[in-house]
Amino acid sequence: MNAYAGPVPDPAPSRTALVIHGGAGFVPKSSLGEADLKDIHATLDRALDAGNAVLARGGAAVDAVEAAVLVLEESPRFNAGKGAVFNAKGGHELDAAIMEGHTRRAGAVAGVTTIRNPIRLARAVMERSQHVMLAGAGAEAFADTRKDIERVPNDWFDTPQRRRQLDEAQRKEQVKSAGLATDGRGYYGTVGAVALDRAGHIAAATSTGGMTNKRWGRVGDAPIIGAGTWADERCGVSGTGWGEFYIRTAAARDICARVEYRGDSLAAAADEVINRVIPALGGDGGAIALDREGNIAMPFNSGSMFRGWIRPDGSRGTAIHESEAVR
Repeated sequence: MNAYAGPVPDPAPSRTALVIHGGAGFVPKSSLGEADLKDIHATLDRALDAGNAVLARGGAAVDAVEAAVLVLEESPRFNAGKGAVFNAKGGHELDAAIMEGHTRRAGAVAGVTTIRNPIRLARAVMERSQHVMLAGAGAEAFADTRKDIERVPNDWFDTPQRRRQLDEAQRKEQVKSAGLATDGRGYYGTVGAVALDRAGHIAAATSTGGMTNKRWGRVGDAPIIGAGTWADERCGVSGTGWGEFYIRTAAARDICARVEYRGDSLAAAADEVINRVIPALGGDGGAIALDREGNIAMPFNSGSMFRGWIRPDGSRGTAIHESEAVR
């Protein structure tokens, strides 16, 4: 195959598409009552509506993914923003990234503690700084220069459900009597969106509270461009899973590279990375992906993945478990 020869020409204006996720993981059907299911699906629909409203009026894909992720960050149902999990000290450290495919602009933040909507700060890094990623106190200091970034005390992110998850994780840790638990399954989650606009441009965004009971300023794949978030001229991806394995495989970029260099279909590329490459190393999770023709892929191997989509023909849906998968 030929080496990368630079940006491809923009395709002719086309119909739009949008795909979102609210995190992969094992969520037993029995753990969700009717009220839970109704609220989850309604929130996913609101996120789709927010992103699609931007696309329907001819807005940019980067605006659409930010709008969709903002809705998910405001919900306590998902591990991002208001629903962020607790770290080992009983606080919250949030990460986010956003990328615009046709320009390859990107912005990310990691380990922020007072940013109500980390995706907004990630976009500010992309557009208002010369950097791609800012972390910890430096990211907070950058936020101090942005009056449009809303700040909240760290305990604003506290929720009873996440506190119970922390208690459970720490109880299991004590039982093992081996310090930090080595199995990350069941303690992660993320939100994300990928959009295709009328100009044929793609953008992706991801936001997360990270892994329950994380220590030492751990950062996962979500804010790392190429690992949990990627967009280029052909393809966009937002990942959700055991982040260490997404980092080690450069999962989001790998999916799009298979489309770009090998000519794989989006579905084949996403399936290979999520259901073969990552599990072969011991990881699990899922991803959402979208190409410039409006094809959507939503593979996962974790039992469930909160997800929603609007295809170029206007058909839409939301789903949680494997039995609800729509091709």
